[in-house]
Amino acid sequence: MLDRLTGWLYQRLGSRYWLVLVVGEGGVSVFVALLTIALVASYYEPSLAQTGVFAAAACGFTVLAVVFGAVRARPVLNTIVAWRRMDSPAPEATVAAWEAATTFTLRQYQRDSGRVNLIAVVPTCVVVALVLDLGWTGFLVLLLACVIPAAYATVLSYSVGEVLTRPLVRDIAAVLPDDFPFERHGLPVSRRLRIALPAYTAFTGVAVAGLVSDGGGSRQLALAVVISLVVGVALSHELTVLLSQGITHPINEVRSALARVRAGDLTARVPVATSDELGELAHDFNLMALGLEEREEIRAAFGTYMDKEVARLILSGQFPDQGIEVDVSIMFCDVRGFTAYAERAAATEVIATLNRLFETMVPIVDRHGGHVDKFIGDGLLAVFGAPETYPDHADRAFAAGCEIVAAVTSGDTGLTVGVGVNTGRVVAGSIGGGGRLNFSVIGDAVNVAARVEGATRQTGDDLLITAATRDVMVRPVPLVSRGSVSLKGKSEPIEVLAPLARVEHERAHAVT
Repeated sequence: MLDRLTGWLYQRLGSRYWLVLVVGEGGVSVFVALLTIALVASYYEPSLAQTGVFAAAACGFTVLAVVFGAVRARPVLNTIVAWRRMDSPAPEATVAAWEAATTFTLRQYQRDSGRVNLIAVVPTCVVVALVLDLGWTGFLVLLLACVIPAAYATVLSYSVGEVLTRPLVRDIAAVLPDDFPFERHGLPVSRRLRIALPAYTAFTGVAVAGLVSDGGGSRQLALAVVISLVVGVALSHELTVLLSQGITHPINEVRSALARVRAGDLTARVPVATSDELGELAHDFNLMALGLEEREEIRAAFGTYMDKEVARLILSGQFPDQGIEVDVSIMFCDVRGFTAYAERAAATEVIATLNRLFETMVPIVDRHGGHVDKFIGDGLLAVFGAPETYPDHADRAFAAGCEIVAAVTSGDTGLTVGVGVNTGRVVAGSIGGGGRLNFSVIGDAVNVAARVEGATRQTGDDLLITAATRDVMVRPVPLVSRGSVSLKGKSEPIEVLAPLARVEHERAHAVT
C-alpha cells in the first residue's frame, strides 16, 4: 500500500517529489519531538500552558532542523532530478544517478544527523530549562534524556527516508545497465540492527518509566535514562547478534554461491536451512543454478553439433529470422578415393579414419575464422565471411585450403583431399522447419565451389580457386591459371587457378 502511494506521488509530482521526502522525514521527527515533550512532562508535571510552550518550541526547532537538512541535501537531489529530465541519459549518467539515489538517505544522515539533532534538541532543552527554572544540572539531565529520543528519531526517519526514495531508485534501476560496476555503499543489515535495536529498547524503557512515574523531576529522569540505557543496550546486544547471524549468514551464503556461479561453477548450491523467506531464497537460488547448469549442458551439446560461433550467434537472438545477403568465400573439401577405401575397410575403421580427417580439418577452418557449414559424407563445406564478417574472407579461405591439403597429405591416413574455393553473394540464415533448423548459406556460389572441387580431378591439382576469389583477395599470392573449365549447371566456362608453389613442386619432381 505504501509503495503504491509513494509511486503515485512520484509520478504526479516528478521533480517536486523532494517535498514528500522533507514532509515524510520531518513529520516523523516532529512526532518523536512531541512524544519527548510528553515524556518530559511526565517527570516535571508542568502546567498546560508550559507544556504548550515546550511543544511549540520542540516543533519549531525540529522543523528548522529538518529544513536545514533538506537544504544541505538539495544538491544530491538535483543530480537525480537532472537525470530524470534527460531524454536519453548515457549509461554513465544513469549509474551516477542510481548511486546518488541509493545512498542519498545514508549520506544525508552521515553528514548532517549530528547537526540536525543539535539544532532540534539543544534550543528546546534551553527553553524547557528556563521555563521550569531547572538550572545547569536540570539542563544537562534534559540533554541526556533527549539523546535517546533523538537517536530513535534518527533511526525512524532514516527508515522512512529509505522507503520514500524507492520510487526514485526504481525509476533509475529500470534503465540501469545490467553489467554496471556495482559497489556496496549502503548500510549493512548487521549494523542497522546494532544501531536501531538499542535506540528502540532504550526509548521504550524511558517511555515506560515516564508512564508509571508520578513525577520526581530531574533526579528521577536521570535515573530512568541511565537504567534504560544500560538495560536496553545490554538486552539488545544479544538480540542484535542473534538477528544478525540469523539474517546475514544465509544472505552471505547466497552471495558466496553467486560468486561461484559468476566464476563459472554451476554446481554451487546453498543449503536450505530454514522454512522462511531466507529458506525460500536459498531454494530459488538452487533452482536457478540447476537451470543454468542444464542450459550450459545444452549449450555445450549445441556447440558440439554446430560451429561454436554460429551457436553463440543464434543463442544471442541477434541474427534476423529472414537471414541476410552477404559476400562470402566458400570452401568445399572432399576426400579422394574414400569410397574405394570404405569398400575394403571395416565400418568402425572407416568412421575412425573419417573422424581423424575432420579432427585435422575443422580446427584449421576455425583458426582462419571460418565455420563448418555442414559435413557431406566424406566432404566438408566451410564458409568464410558469415556469420562473422571479414574483409579478407577470400584470403582466409585460400589459406585454410592450402593448410588442409598440406596437413592431410602429411597425415597417417594415406588419403588426400581436393579443395575448391569460390567467392560470391549468398543468403545466410537459419533454414529448416518442423522444429529442426540449420544455419547455412544458399546461393550459386555454393554450388560453384563444389563443382570447382570436382574440377581438381581434371586438372590434377589439390586446390583450385575461381577468378572471383582471386579478384577479391587482399593479399597477393602466386597463382597459375588452369584456364576455363566447364562446370555442371553453368552455361559459361569459369576460369580456375592453382597455387603456384604446388605447380612448381610438381615440376621439380617431374624433372627428377
